[in-house]
Amino acid sequence: MDAMEISASALTAERTRMNLISSNLANANSTRTAEGGPYKRKDAVFATVLDKAEKEMNAGVEVVDIIEDRSSPRLQYDPVHPDANPQGYVAYPNVNVVEEMADMIAATRAYEANLTAMKAGMSMQMKALEISK
Repeated sequence: MDAMEISASALTAERTRMNLISSNLANANSTRTAEGGPYKRKDAVFATVLDKAEKEMNAGVEVVDIIEDRSSPRLQYDPVHPDANPQGYVAYPNVNVVEEMADMIAATRAYEANLTAMKAGMSMQMKALEISK
């Protein structure tokens, strides 16, 4: 069961990561937010969860923080845009679509790997039950 719990924690963490990537891509051109200014790219910070009993064995992974990218927004000259500054520049989010797509592929592969590990664990448990009959 430990292996399946570890895989389940990784599935949850990767789902959070995929949600953040989706949000980043959806807001790649959002120049206005409720907080003011352009959207800021978000990223998940993962950390190892230690086994409570043994305190040195890995028991999974969790999202410990969601951070905003602090890099400067991308300025683009567009004097007719409603969010243009007096010089005619619009501050666009610091989202690099190519980088987000690469992150999405990595997150998808990690999710698939953990799902495969979970299925293998379930298969081994079923075989062990068959053997014990």
